[in-house]
Amino acid sequence: MSTILKNSSQTVARTPRRASSIGVWILHVVLAAIIAGGGISKLAGDPAMVDMFADIGAGQWLRYLVGALEVAGGIGLLIPALAGLAGLGLAALLTGAVITDLFVIEQSPWLPLALLVVAAVIARARWSRTEAVVGTLLRR
Repeated sequence: MSTILKNSSQTVARTPRRASSIGVWILHVVLAAIIAGGGISKLAGDPAMVDMFADIGAGQWLRYLVGALEVAGGIGLLIPALAGLAGLGLAALLTGAVITDLFVIEQSPWLPLALLVVAAVIARARWSRTEAVVGTLLRR
């Protein structure tokens, strides 16, 4: 159902909010695709991923864990009620990726750092919904 606004200032006031909401959803979809794609490659045993986790030295179980978390986070970003929590979880996971890139495998941390910023933006944009979901879970 659409409404016709009589005051043009109301239309102007709603346009930036709608544009920012669309922009945040574009970030959701892009980040979900990148993260879930990386998770699938880890779970599928891509040789580059196997080698990278061998270089990390924690064992291949970590590759499976990170891959599963990435796929779950990517899916969570596309579910409105879970998007904020998924953004928080992915921000934590990506913080670990940045630290690992810097200090363990000594490669450039720019990609996980950029993805971390996007995950943090999504988590912040969905904070009110995240609080509501957590509040509902805690009341049970």
